[in-house]
Amino acid sequence: MSDVASLRPLAAVLVSAIAIPLIVGSYRRPNLREFWTIAVAVAKVTIVGSMVPGVLDGTVYVTDFGAYVADISFVLRVDALGLLFGLLASALWVVTSFYSIGYMRGLSEDSQTRYFASFAASVSTAIGVAFAGNLVTLFIFYELLTVATYPLVAHDETAEARAAGRKYLAYTFIGGVAVLAGTVLVFSMAGTTSFTPGGIGDLATADPALARLAFALLVGGFGVKAALMPMHSWLPDAMVAPTPVSGLLHAVAVVKSGVFGIARVTLDVFGPETMQDLGVGLPLAAVAAFTLLTASIIALRKDNLKRRLAYSTISQLSYIVLGLGVLSGEAVVGGLLHIPAHAFMKLTLFFCAGAIHVETHTDDISDMAGIGKRMPLTMVAFAVAAAGMAGIPLVAGFVSKWYLLIGSVSAGQEIFAVVLLVSGMLNIAYFWPIVYQAFFETPDAHDEKPLIESPFGGLFGSASGESTPVDGTTVKADGGDAVDDDANHDGEDHDEHSQPDHETHDNEEGAHAEHADHHHHGGPPAGGWDQRNWRGSESTWFMLGPILAAATGALLLGIVPATAVFLEIVQEVAINVGVMA
Repeated sequence: MSDVASLRPLAAVLVSAIAIPLIVGSYRRPNLREFWTIAVAVAKVTIVGSMVPGVLDGTVYVTDFGAYVADISFVLRVDALGLLFGLLASALWVVTSFYSIGYMRGLSEDSQTRYFASFAASVSTAIGVAFAGNLVTLFIFYELLTVATYPLVAHDETAEARAAGRKYLAYTFIGGVAVLAGTVLVFSMAGTTSFTPGGIGDLATADPALARLAFALLVGGFGVKAALMPMHSWLPDAMVAPTPVSGLLHAVAVVKSGVFGIARVTLDVFGPETMQDLGVGLPLAAVAAFTLLTASIIALRKDNLKRRLAYSTISQLSYIVLGLGVLSGEAVVGGLLHIPAHAFMKLTLFFCAGAIHVETHTDDISDMAGIGKRMPLTMVAFAVAAAGMAGIPLVAGFVSKWYLLIGSVSAGQEIFAVVLLVSGMLNIAYFWPIVYQAFFETPDAHDEKPLIESPFGGLFGSASGESTPVDGTTVKADGGDAVDDDANHDGEDHDEHSQPDHETHDNEEGAHAEHADHHHHGGPPAGGWDQRNWRGSESTWFMLGPILAAATGALLLGIVPATAVFLEIVQEVAINVGVMA
């Protein structure tokens, strides 16, 4: 690899930050505000994409501002691993920006300018995480990402949204303190925090006890956002946020920054050889295995769709960590490839959940029998993504999990291959009933699904998927007040959502009493779901387009992985760190 001085890493970080004042300044002209959002998203992915050929040829793009504390430089560095996360975040931001417009317009949400400005800040800091050249720079952007995403988690400004936001801050800031402590230990032992493919050499000869402590602090700190158990409970409660934010949290930025941080620690700070010498790889893989099985079992108990998807995310993120813990070449490839694979699939699933909420105000799986008739394209995309999550061939999840299976066996860790297979069956168990009832049942002939009602998979908490955080405040998925759903259930199918005049009506000041049915529980109308055609009449193309785009990405990664750039980038990472020839 050869380093090349370049301003492109800096430009990739700053371009969306520059958009923040443009978005805020356009608050009286929502169409212009949304133009800035889309334009900057396209500019960001163009800048990041321009570095792909060079990185694949061994070039590393560097923006170095020089030392600013204790001989530590503030440096942005685009290598293969950073490009993997940066390209994914920037590409999916374009898709999520279009979807956000459809979603926020569809529900006439309040504070849309703040929403889009916070979204831009979040993606800017996520790219900073991706391109950070050392642990200190990574820590700075990692903490800024927490600050930028808090307004999105607490967007609804209800008591439950604020409670979820406080919990999010508490967990992630504690994780940040652990990362900082681990960074200080690494610097004290090695005299540097710079990322080095294959690991920092001086850590191999450092005090093993201190090295293990530093590893535990770093992985534990990043593991908070990666939702490793028992540090996971902030994530389901964060589902109180609007669905595009859930997509940002689960697929694009926040949780991916956690697993990316773990990847940096395992591959570029300690390295595979030092990890094996310290004996820390197997415990990491064991924690990941426990998390992915436990979260899958809990997902069976969730009737609220977004909360089931939240626990699915907790499980799927641990596939990535498992590959990094096993450390064989195939396992590392599988784990890293699951970063984009999971992103495309989970973004599709959350987009589908959001479209269902906007169009029918339905959030609970038990109310979705026959909804494939009302939303055919949406539920087909959901079925495709769900199949990939379970590891069905021809979808992205199969390719990454195949590498993980082969890598576990080749490393002599067959137990983890068994865990992966069991988890795949659990994925089928909690996704298949959703797909089946959507297309093959009707509200009048509806099987309540034993996996939901039995003591081992019964409704957990309440039918609406509520949970109670530590302060006792009830948290309800997809925003809104935690009120009695039955009192709000009017049995109407909200087929047509209002489209405000976005040149004259700003949404910023609230006053949306006419949208009180935003909190309506939903479910089929008295006469059953309306029949919609396959030409997009079920929703707006602002939402349908991103749903189909994300699902298409998941299919491309599954059908032609050899020509998909993400696999090539992942293989370059594995070669650079020495786990593949």
